[in-house]
Amino acid sequence: MSHAASTGSHTDVKHRGMITFSIMAATIMQVLDTTIANVALPSMMGDLGASQDTITWVLTSYIVAAAIMTPVTGWVSDKYGRKEVFVVCIIGFVGASMACGLAPSLTMMVLFRLLQGIFGAAIVPLSQTILLDINPPEKFGQAMALWGAGIMVGPIIGPTLGGWLTQNFSWRYVFFINLPVGIIAALGCAAFLPETQRRIRGFDFFGFAMLSLGVASLQLLLDRGGGNDWFNSAETWIELGLTITGFWVFTVHIFTAKNPFIEPILFKDRNFVMGTAFGFMIGLVLFSSLALLPPMLSDIFGYPETTTGLIMGPRGVGTMISMLTVGRLVQKVDPRYLVITGLLLTAAAFYGMSGFSPQMDGWPVITTGIVQGLGMGLVFVPLSTVAFSTVAQKLRGEATSLFTLVRNIGSSIGISIVSVVLTRNIQVNHAELSVHVSTFNPVLRAVSPAAAAGNPMLLKEFDGLVTLQSLMVSYVDDFHLMMIVTLCAIPLAIMLRKPKGKIEAGAAAAAME
Repeated sequence: MSHAASTGSHTDVKHRGMITFSIMAATIMQVLDTTIANVALPSMMGDLGASQDTITWVLTSYIVAAAIMTPVTGWVSDKYGRKEVFVVCIIGFVGASMACGLAPSLTMMVLFRLLQGIFGAAIVPLSQTILLDINPPEKFGQAMALWGAGIMVGPIIGPTLGGWLTQNFSWRYVFFINLPVGIIAALGCAAFLPETQRRIRGFDFFGFAMLSLGVASLQLLLDRGGGNDWFNSAETWIELGLTITGFWVFTVHIFTAKNPFIEPILFKDRNFVMGTAFGFMIGLVLFSSLALLPPMLSDIFGYPETTTGLIMGPRGVGTMISMLTVGRLVQKVDPRYLVITGLLLTAAAFYGMSGFSPQMDGWPVITTGIVQGLGMGLVFVPLSTVAFSTVAQKLRGEATSLFTLVRNIGSSIGISIVSVVLTRNIQVNHAELSVHVSTFNPVLRAVSPAAAAGNPMLLKEFDGLVTLQSLMVSYVDDFHLMMIVTLCAIPLAIMLRKPKGKIEAGAAAAAME
């Protein structure tokens, strides 16, 4: 067992490298599972006897369970100890993963995915909390760089790894792969993680219930809205009402209750509040573009899953390079300048993506991906460093869980927005372009007299070209929208406060305890 001593702003530990390796293994394992199962859904349908509508519950059940349990991470870790909770979550997550891989029916799969989400919810926020705890304030940038590289690269390689496992083995290995990684992570954490002081406090059941109601209703609205034709469905309106009610009552409750579920003092820390808002924007922008690219490369360019993964891979390389570099720059350069530079690079990448065409090869996707990866890395590390630089050590569990929850909500909302805009624009663009495929169009008569004369085969071929072009234009419109959203986030960076220095940052954290 490593010896640990608290210094106010962090905990001195031996074997910091082994602790970091172990918790990052667990973090990457959990983050991969948010996307690795997506490409395996078609293969699951046949084995589990599921339809196109019901198979999506494999994803929805995990997302909803994780979203509900993420906010409770701070309270559970305070009461039972961060080490104990983290190790139990890893073991539970791996056990649920194995059960998912062995599931004989859709009902059992959904049940095991719920368990997987419950155990996995605490892994990401606790890993961030532990890294902040075991590193002094002057090393927060490097710690957050390493942590951010794991959680941002994971979703990029997840679909590729999932496709490769499904194609070469079976969809069940998408879950079985967690076993060796989980064993290493659990053993390392059990051996090297330090014990932490526990805080015994009552559980705010009402606050938790209201937050859970809001989060669960929002996730269901976003996941099922498209299939329900959004606000033309009574279910969507009910979910919207429950979402507003849950969040409104929860907000009033935490500022008026004696022992609220989340400490209201967190919302008095401007850096944390603005950093959390930025986390929402990162989820909105990053995961939206990741959700758009695979279907675009498949539907328009006809790339198989493996090729799609190879083309998107350099995006993760750019992110890692940027994060590992900015981890050192953050102590020398005003973090706000780094954030603004990162946002400008991300906007430039979206501008380049708005020029995509069906005739191009994979290089524009690779180059814009690298630029976007560099930009997001420049945003995430300074953002995390500044956001938690003034949060007291005892409040980090609640702060990181709230930060993770808001980022995940941002990603869900972003994916839903771009999906709705894409679907709508495909219809609009197809209608506008198809008007020109007419026997009265002199250009069509000049290019293809047979088609102008009404040849059904040629008209069908032209309709296919129109569909392809309308699809490409719709993707381009989404990328342009993401560019505008990214540029609109720049003023938020100005509202961040620059940490006063290494010693002062640590003192500020200690002073809040």
